[in-house]
Amino acid sequence: MLTESIEQKWIASFQCVFELCAVGNGTTAVILSETLSRQVNVKLAELALLQLGARVCHVVMPSPPLHDSIPLRSTGTSLALQHHRSALAAMCSSEIVIDCTVEGLLHTRELGEILSSGARLMMISNEHPEVLERLMPDPSLAPRIQAGVELLANSHRMSVTSGAGTSLEIDLSGAAVRGSPGFVTEPGKLSYWPAGLCLCFPRAHTVNGVLVLDVGDMNLTFKRYLESQVTLHIEDDYVTAIEGGGLDAELMRSYFAAFGDRNAYGVSHVGWGMNPMTRWDSLMMYDKSDINATEYRALAGSFLYSTGANEFSQRHTRGHFDLPLRNCTIALDGRDVIREGRLLGVLAEP
Repeated sequence: MLTESIEQKWIASFQCVFELCAVGNGTTAVILSETLSRQVNVKLAELALLQLGARVCHVVMPSPPLHDSIPLRSTGTSLALQHHRSALAAMCSSEIVIDCTVEGLLHTRELGEILSSGARLMMISNEHPEVLERLMPDPSLAPRIQAGVELLANSHRMSVTSGAGTSLEIDLSGAAVRGSPGFVTEPGKLSYWPAGLCLCFPRAHTVNGVLVLDVGDMNLTFKRYLESQVTLHIEDDYVTAIEGGGLDAELMRSYFAAFGDRNAYGVSHVGWGMNPMTRWDSLMMYDKSDINATEYRALAGSFLYSTGANEFSQRHTRGHFDLPLRNCTIALDGRDVIREGRLLGVLAEP
């Protein structure tokens, strides 16, 4: 386990990110955390905001009791807020919310209310500060992220294939499209750090096919490389069968079933990674307690398939898998934008 301490270089990293978020003298900022948050990140956020002259307050929620028989990891759905009216009032009256909860507010029921108030939200993923330092947002990536978002927004169909056997079709009609370079400046918007991906939340009844997780692909909920193939059969948005004779398939079957909730099998979001600073092999260097595995969602050229909460299809659940696949080909309306894991055209590095 890496040591967690207040380092000047990490204060500087947080300050740089907040400057990109247009935080300055007098900006009203709420740091949202919970009792089980990574306290070093909470303190680094406070020191960096104060150094920029922001007007800072803390909202600290008790981490809620467990409701499931299995630990929750990498869900993007913090359960700490519990619709607490006073906590929400503080955030809704601020200019920026710094989200330091354990799981984050990305898929929470309260997110819409916070953003509709005009507050912008910056989520600091529950990573060791070294991970955050390695993956500082790069403003030069923003135009390519925006190009990817526009490609998704203007396309009707996504097709995903791979040499391992993936063959997935996604109707993009009405999909909610998102992308983040790792900082946020507009009222009512959100971002997160680490970042660098383009994704969409498909509408109901739009995803069908076969997803083959190959050796070396990643299961971020388990913070684990796959060591055996797993085949997911997806019908009308839901995983209906999980094939594979190895431990990886057995673990996935067990985790899905633990929730007793059909929505856990539904599609959450799909997209691709854009961040050239991410490292596929870096997972080997960290203990599981050091990371939240957010880095690997943004692996440049990877296809990201996620199951679980999809508020745009009115599905809420505590179960969640983030599954980045390497070496896939992604086509939008029949035109390749990623070929065998390589970004093409406007998505590629200059």
